[in-house]
Amino acid sequence: MGTGVDPLVYHARWRVRSYEIDQNGHVNNAVYINYAEALTVEHAEASGYGRAWAEAHGGAWVVRRHEVEYLQPAVLGDELELTVRVELVHGVRGVRRTHIARAGPGGGVPVAWVLSQWVWVRLADGRPSRVPRELVEVAAEVTGATLAAARQDGSRRV
Repeated sequence: MGTGVDPLVYHARWRVRSYEIDQNGHVNNAVYINYAEALTVEHAEASGYGRAWAEAHGGAWVVRRHEVEYLQPAVLGDELELTVRVELVHGVRGVRRTHIARAGPGGGVPVAWVLSQWVWVRLADGRPSRVPRELVEVAAEVTGATLAAARQDGSRRV
């Protein structure tokens, strides 16, 4: 799209805020899903594939499923490094993986990762529809690698 932002990988840094903390003193587990969704929207907008692009193509992304693996708690004031990667755009689906780490010298300490499955739906009726060819082509290489890895390890969850 020519925005200068990679449409497949995006990085950001966020600081943990007080209202994200649970009774145990660390980031509430549901907040990691908020982080993943917010980062995805920020990435899509920055790379030129955000809401306006989707509407112009008659569709929108909706979440089908999130999986979260919690590795270490994040606490108030932590600065987090977030990276989202597109892993697949195929048929009606898109898959993104968000890595969340506590920022630090030489790389951060992993905190969590979120695997998100999205479905492209038509705006006219809300039904699943094939992802526009332009986006499929942008992600063709990573989609091929993801599908090949799934075939190799026998995974049916792609």
